[in-house]
Amino acid sequence: MMDHIAYWKPYLDQGLMLVMGPVLDPKGAYGLGIVKLESEELLNELISKDPASSINRYEYYPIMALTSEKLA
Repeated sequence: MMDHIAYWKPYLDQGLMLVMGPVLDPKGAYGLGIVKLESEELLNELISKDPASSINRYEYYPIMALTSEKLA
């Protein structure tokens, strides 16, 4: 998991990964990440290169969100 965290940290620093971390669900362990990317292809590429991709299962869904960024 440390390699998984280290892999995503630069994307967090760049602002592509907005938030990530473990979810404290008493039913079981899993994590959540929110990314801001231009394409689903880029997301799939990032997931495929994640060192933990062989043990993690990824699900992703688009979200419509109100953010602090000004709308153009």
